[in-house]
Order: sequence, then C-alpha cells, then structure tokens
Amino acid sequence: MAILVDKNSKVMVQGITGGAGSFHTKRMIAYGTNIVGGTTPGKGGREVEGRPVFDTVAECVGGTGADTSVIFLPARFVKDAAIESIRAGVKFVVVVPEHIPIHDMLLVRKEAMKHGCTVLGGNTAGIITPGEANLGIMPDIAFTAGRVGTVSRSGSITYYIADTLTRSGYGETTCVGLGGDPILGSTFDEILAMFDADEKTRAVVMTGEIGGVYEERACDQISRMKTPVIAMIGGIFAPQGKRMGHAGAIVEGKMGTAKEKLDALAAAGAHPARTFKDIPEILKKLGV
Repeated sequence: MAILVDKNSKVMVQGITGGAGSFHTKRMIAYGTNIVGGTTPGKGGREVEGRPVFDTVAECVGGTGADTSVIFLPARFVKDAAIESIRAGVKFVVVVPEHIPIHDMLLVRKEAMKHGCTVLGGNTAGIITPGEANLGIMPDIAFTAGRVGTVSRSGSITYYIADTLTRSGYGETTCVGLGGDPILGSTFDEILAMFDADEKTRAVVMTGEIGGVYEERACDQISRMKTPVIAMIGGIFAPQGKRMGHAGAIVEGKMGTAKEKLDALAAAGAHPARTFKDIPEILKKLGV
C-alpha cells in the first residue's frame, strides 16, 4: 500500500508547456507516473510527451479522469490554479513553486478543506511512492520500495533519509515533502495519521526544521499512533535569528529551536535521532 499516490493515480500537470513543467513531465513519465494530461490556458489541443494539453482543469478532468494535480507555475498564479483544481474535483494537489503569498495559501487550504482535497506545498519537492509514482522534482535514484514512510519539510533531507533507508535495507512506502513555505497545504499531524492507517508502513521518519510550530502540532497525533515515529530536526546548530534556506525556517526568540522541538516530540513518544546514521539503529531496536 501507499498514501496519496500510487500507480493508479491519474495525474495532470498544471503549466505543462512551460520549461519546468515540460521538463519534469518527461521525468515523471519516464519513472512510470501515470501522467494523463496537462493544462496551459490558450494552448489547448497541443501535446507534451504525447499527453494532451487542455485550456482548463475542468476540460482535463472531463477528458482524462485526472484525480491528481502537480503545479509548475509562477507563485503568483498558484492560488487560482490550485483552487481551480480543487473545485473541479481533484482530490490531491502538489504545489512545487516556492514563496507563495501567505494569504493565497490560507485561501487554498480553506478551499481544500471545504472540498475534501489534500494539498502539499508550497515549496515542496513533491511526493514519491517508489516504483509507482513520482510527483514533483525528487531524484528517483535515492528511493526504493520498502516498509518505512517519511515526511519532511526539506527536499534535500528527504533524499538523504531515503538513501539511508535504502542502503540499510528498509526502503520506503511513500516519501512526502510538506514544503518549506511558512503556510503549508498539509501538516505533519495530517500526514502522520495517513501513515498510521497504512498497513504496509511499519515506521515513519519525520523530519522537521527550526521555526514555526508544525512539529509541535504533531505531538498529539504521535502520542496516539500505533506506528512508531522517528523524529529529526534540521538546523540543530543554527544560531538564534538565523534563517536557514526555507522561508519558514527561522528561530524567533526562544520559540522554534531545534532542541525545543526535539524534546517536545520525544515527550510525545517519538524516538529522537540526531544524525542520519541513528535512523537504521533505531529501526533495528524497534524490530521494524
């Protein structure tokens, strides 16, 4: 099993004729992702990598049965593109672009909750269910099918964790990139609940980062999970007030430090890992 995407997902690409959209469409198809079409207003009737292009999401859904979307558009167009998909009945939307305006993402999340749609991002590397589907920009070389799920705010950390799990023989069920923007479409607690309901996922590696409260919000969910959770926090050596790459990764005052987050997660029942090499050691002790 997997969460959110698998080989049966019918994926459309919003912005499929653009440079990033066409490039990653080719990559995703090569991996085996079921890309059924895409959209670019004014360019309907064309093809990209043999997939039809439509002017609107409603036309693409009607013509292909698409139930999933991945967005490759400039940040200023993301709100309208995401809401267009949500209202057309798409149940899973991946927002790859970064620096989405905060108010825009608040509106997207509100609309998604209203229509029962799951949104990842903004500023996400995407999601991959190894051997089945790869949505976004993740380098598939690091991933292999297995029994451990991962969820992270950082794309690069996602790759390192997957490589660690692959090299140690555990592999991954699904790897989820929440995204690095301050306001996200999905949160740790929501994704962890999905993994907890997945029979194939025997453990979850959760990686947060300095700044914000998304990690602390996951504590209640972790305390109720039957699936063990390993927790890491990126930026453990970051000085106070230092922004670390992502728009949301900044410590403000005494709130949002790596130590504070790791301590809170451990108190909720997560197994803390300070380095990548700790992960397989913890999994071995857990008998995963």
